[in-house]
Amino acid sequence: MTLMTDLTETPDGTSDSPSAIYLSEYMLDINEGAGFLNALSEADRKTVRKQGTRCLLKKGQGLFFQGDPHTGVWIIESGRIRTFYAGPSGREITLAYWSEGHFVGGPEVFGRGRHVWSADAMEDCELLFLSGMSLQQLVRSVPDVAIAVIQGLVSKGKCYSALIQMLGTRTVSERLRQLLVILADTNGRHEGGTIIIDRTITYDQVASIVGATRQWVTQSLDKLQNEGVLSVSRREIVIYRLERLEE
Repeated sequence: MTLMTDLTETPDGTSDSPSAIYLSEYMLDINEGAGFLNALSEADRKTVRKQGTRCLLKKGQGLFFQGDPHTGVWIIESGRIRTFYAGPSGREITLAYWSEGHFVGGPEVFGRGRHVWSADAMEDCELLFLSGMSLQQLVRSVPDVAIAVIQGLVSKGKCYSALIQMLGTRTVSERLRQLLVILADTNGRHEGGTIIIDRTITYDQVASIVGATRQWVTQSLDKLQNEGVLSVSRREIVIYRLERLEE
């Protein structure tokens, strides 16, 4: 069984890129840092692309792994990348799902040290890789690139700070409800007084985000369904009473 995501919609109703997803109490911050290349002039974008290498990553493929040396950053041009941490027991916790416009590979963006978490592709992805040396050259010569890097790192810092706060102060049930609120806000579409979330992430993946087991996620969604808060089908989750999730 699977869960999420749809394309977000702009105020005029046109489709926009999918949003990043991570546990946070502050939904306005979730997609900050997504405009790494968009903030640059056309000439500066061409300069960045000349320094970079285009990469294709198939769904399920690993991008980098815990313990690997940092070599640079990857800007997501299409698709979604999951970052996650695996403990000594092998149990994983998902840190975030990053979408188009975000970059992954930090915090050592200039290629020093080793990765302390891993990343893999949630779907087929197109990426632009910038080596640490190339990125150093760019931030020295193109001020807007330096600003974009700083803004991206600020976004990552907020993400992981929010995750620590949620794990430390919310019960697993509250984290699941908050995740549903986030999905409704960032990826849901409103139809007839309901909010519909298309399903493309598995229950196992939801469990990895909120820090639970798949069985617990299934039972909790069944309970919310019995309470009339939402309904679950093979293709979508329909939320009828968002205020119950927000309590």
